[in-house]
Amino acid sequence: MKRLMNYRILVLATLVTLGACSGQPGKEDRPHYYGTQEAFAEEAIYFLLTDRFVDGDPGNNHEDQGGEHPTFDRPMPGPEGKEANVGYLGGDFQGILDNADYLAELGITALWISPIVDNPDQAFTGGDPVGFAQPGDGGKTGFHGYWGTNFFKVDEHWESEGLTFADLTRRLREEHDLKIVLDIVANHSSPAYSMPEDQPMFGEVRGPNGELIADHENLEPEELNPNNPLHAFYEREKDLAQLGKFDADNPAVMDYVVDAYLQWIDQGAAAFRIDTLRHKPHAFWKEFTDRIRAEHPDFFMFGESFVFDADFLGAHTQPENGGLSVLDFPAQETLTAVFENPDSDYADIQGYLHLEDGPYHNPYELVSFYENHDIRRMDGDTEAYINANNWLFTSRGIPSIYYGSEIGFMPGTKEHEGNRNYFGTEGIEQARDHAIAKNLGQIAHIRQESIALQKGLQVNLDFEGDQASFLRVYQDDHQAQTALVLLNKGEAGTSITVDRWLNEGEWYDAASGERFDVEGQLTLRVPANGVRVLLFDGVVNNEALADRLAELQQL
Repeated sequence: MKRLMNYRILVLATLVTLGACSGQPGKEDRPHYYGTQEAFAEEAIYFLLTDRFVDGDPGNNHEDQGGEHPTFDRPMPGPEGKEANVGYLGGDFQGILDNADYLAELGITALWISPIVDNPDQAFTGGDPVGFAQPGDGGKTGFHGYWGTNFFKVDEHWESEGLTFADLTRRLREEHDLKIVLDIVANHSSPAYSMPEDQPMFGEVRGPNGELIADHENLEPEELNPNNPLHAFYEREKDLAQLGKFDADNPAVMDYVVDAYLQWIDQGAAAFRIDTLRHKPHAFWKEFTDRIRAEHPDFFMFGESFVFDADFLGAHTQPENGGLSVLDFPAQETLTAVFENPDSDYADIQGYLHLEDGPYHNPYELVSFYENHDIRRMDGDTEAYINANNWLFTSRGIPSIYYGSEIGFMPGTKEHEGNRNYFGTEGIEQARDHAIAKNLGQIAHIRQESIALQKGLQVNLDFEGDQASFLRVYQDDHQAQTALVLLNKGEAGTSITVDRWLNEGEWYDAASGERFDVEGQLTLRVPANGVRVLLFDGVVNNEALADRLAELQQL
């Protein structure tokens, strides 16, 4: 990130001057304070379902695909003119690249895209029938990408002439300073049984040369023959929907998924989001992550374990279980409860953070979010989204925004109700002048240029009613910065006073550049539904703060 690199050079020069002129500790003497040293903590994530973002190349829509079980544009009408869709709608790599500047303007640095691997070419005829607000897979297509049939091959809906996956990752990186987070599946293939008649590709797995290596053959899991090599890839117990679940104990399965995903790293994937983490044992993920890291030692991976229990999630993060980061589902539950309700108390937001006593290996490396494709979107107004983003981009964790959140897209809707509806150029044009998007761009760029907000320890000050205040502190041999965050989710502006743990000296407003000479305490006006971030570039010089940081750093 070019801005951040320039910023760090400026901070380093400032610290050299401060150390020489103010009697502050030299670099070799200063204590280290940080929440994490993980490089990926510098990123801000935008999660998009490729098919639902923007159709940049109508030539790869394959509108006639599927025969009697077509895959393109399968609407599900609902009440009062509402509609969802379970068919392909055209979004592709070209649509992502065409709008990369827009995403960078939002302060996004990493794009989490849905799985790219080949999916079946028909709508699924088995399972429970799907409908508006009605769960089920019967009639759905693989527009979402999670029904892999060949994990070495890109699905035909995504690439364009001259724009392969490798081209996309290279051009995003070189032209827009954006990374790709690739969504991957290692738990299952496509829907594999319950079809009235066996459909091509469903329940099949093919290798790098197109060879058939597994086939569920439309059999119930209990009917699979473990002595049949094509069946041996799969477990013989039902699990999630009618998906063909891979056998975690079969070495061929591990070889297959490792080899496939190493290929995509070689083509430019910068990180993985791992689907259905809780459906495989820890030992499986330990071997998978060990083998990926043997080739790419610092590769960042975070998983989806769809539970709201921090103790359960924390087990995934332990080194002996693979040392994965996870999506912070307790954060999602808490943030929607706080920001959907104008009368909520900021004191209630602290419980999910686990800054001192939590079950996570490192809570600062979790991916925080309030919306995604599996959970209903936040049912809030413009101010609710603004306040949620102000918190998300200043508090601990790596922030992740779901496509459309920048305009409050389809608020309150679940999957099959509009949660995954098409965004398109219309949504992007709407976002350019939308209050949520403008605020998101401001607070995301402040985070992008602050090492303290990215990686610093969080020291909570006061949380009560509509106001919250806390510090983020980062200090090592090369950089030292403290951020003071003041939040107000109330409908009127207010003054917030901080009278403890403030470093003495010059602070400045991260948005306006306004300077403040601080000694002991500080009172600032915070606008309605607003945030103020003040930065102090220098080593910690408040003794009480240093004591508190030492306690937190040892945990």
